[in-house]
Amino acid sequence: MLGFAFRRLLTAIPVVLIAVTACFFILRLAPGGPFDQERALPPDILANLRAHYELDLPLYQQYLNYLWRLLQGDLGPSFVTKDYTVGEQIAIGLPYTLTVGGLAFLLAVVIGVAAGIYGALYQNKGLDYVIAAALMIGLVVPNFLVAPILQLVFGVQLAWLPVGGWGDGSWPFLVLPVFVLAFPHAARISRLMRGSMIEVLNSNFIKTARAKGIGARRTVLRHALKPALTPVVSYLGPAAGYLLTGSIVVEEIFGIPGIGRYFIQAALNRDYGMVLGTVVFYMLLIVLLNLLVDLAYALLDPRVRAR
Repeated sequence: MLGFAFRRLLTAIPVVLIAVTACFFILRLAPGGPFDQERALPPDILANLRAHYELDLPLYQQYLNYLWRLLQGDLGPSFVTKDYTVGEQIAIGLPYTLTVGGLAFLLAVVIGVAAGIYGALYQNKGLDYVIAAALMIGLVVPNFLVAPILQLVFGVQLAWLPVGGWGDGSWPFLVLPVFVLAFPHAARISRLMRGSMIEVLNSNFIKTARAKGIGARRTVLRHALKPALTPVVSYLGPAAGYLLTGSIVVEEIFGIPGIGRYFIQAALNRDYGMVLGTVVFYMLLIVLLNLLVDLAYALLDPRVRAR
């Protein structure tokens, strides 16, 4: 298992390097800059700012300096927020992002797996169609449209839940953003689980278990669930990444002070350091999540370790 994990980690290194390189040069080559304003700064002040943030160096030298700082765990300075570095701002917003994203992840897995199992056991029955139709909405309607609709209905008209904000972090403030984030992924997990469970239930070893008189519930939980989860586990890594990056829009809509709000403000202000640092952080997090998913997949299917 350690050798398998080490091989997966080695394959992630070039992916990280390519992603960092692409993000760095795309940001630097895009028109505009962090110090462009409606009223131009005096030339001497602009020159001092560029020298302070090393923007006066050749582009390749800026890139090498950034890689060296990144290897030391330094995401660099923010070009707009003078009191906090990029790492400090991410550390401030990370608990909020992880809280919302983590709860959405758990909710999506629970709803998706349960709905998928039910759909497989009661295939083509009435409630199966109702669940499939309801979850299909999560696939076709984007979250930036679902979020304001839920705010209008449950926050304004019914006044059951807060429209936005973090408040004290209690559950009323979390219900809407967590549900908006979880809904589309619950639909995808349900579709994967349903198809996989139907295939497993038609396998010979399940038919053998039924022939021995094992109950339906025990057959599903003890024999069918584990092999049916393998495609779901493969999706969980990207899903966790999508939940964290998708929270960028949801955090802005609901006014949650997470990393997403910092990222959007940095993009509007052309803050190279914050935008690049956030992208690098999310990318490293997604690589780590995919590595964990690979390890979980190897535990479910030992044949994967031999590849």
